[in-house]
Amino acid sequence: MVALDSDAALVLFSAGQDSTTCLAWALDRFRRVETIGFEYGQRHGIEMELREPIRRKLAALDPAWAARLGPDRVIALDVLGQVSESALTSDLPMGKRPDGLPATFVPGRNLVFFTFAAIVAYQRGLKHVVGGMCETDFSGYPDCRDDAIKALQAAINLGMDARLVLETPLMWIDKAATWRLAESLGRSPLVELVRTETHSCYRGVRGTLHDWGHGCGDCDACALRAKGWAAYAAMRASAAAGTHRPTGL
Repeated sequence: MVALDSDAALVLFSAGQDSTTCLAWALDRFRRVETIGFEYGQRHGIEMELREPIRRKLAALDPAWAARLGPDRVIALDVLGQVSESALTSDLPMGKRPDGLPATFVPGRNLVFFTFAAIVAYQRGLKHVVGGMCETDFSGYPDCRDDAIKALQAAINLGMDARLVLETPLMWIDKAATWRLAESLGRSPLVELVRTETHSCYRGVRGTLHDWGHGCGDCDACALRAKGWAAYAAMRASAAAGTHRPTGL
């Protein structure tokens, strides 16, 4: 069995809110952290342009993070876009499919991503593979579910005779809690980096900076992000009001 460094991680990094928060989470926990991204013909290809600038800005937030952040690699998976008919990989209408799944669902995407990431982690000696999948507050993708990730972990380790750990730190929290996690990891500077620099919009719209970040404002990804920001902002406002409430009245 190959030796894996238990203090090392590989993060699936797409330059979105979730993966950026997961990268900060990993940098806060592991001595050695590397990143991996995938080009699969995604409609929001702008995320690939933002990855390295965000990595640099994230590392600049904390000297310890800068010391721990290792190399990045991008894997070309164009074949995934070629075999998947999805609004995320072609100019198709967004919304729901006849079976109720989102039109942006790319069958097997996360399974393929984690499998390729596991291969890289295995060869790099990195025990932990970190992804931003979430079952609590997501677009309805079946390959984001905890059962799917656990089953995949078992299959990968059996097939590779390894003890890799697929980490999903956002699995049981909603988007508001994801904003709070970013705040707990890097305080306001990290929240602002996530808000202003990351990209989650499925249409690839950058343009206007909304309160919650860049995006078209009406795709599933934007709707979830905006809803989470509103809940997070309300929580912060409530906490601030409580902190400054007059006493002795």
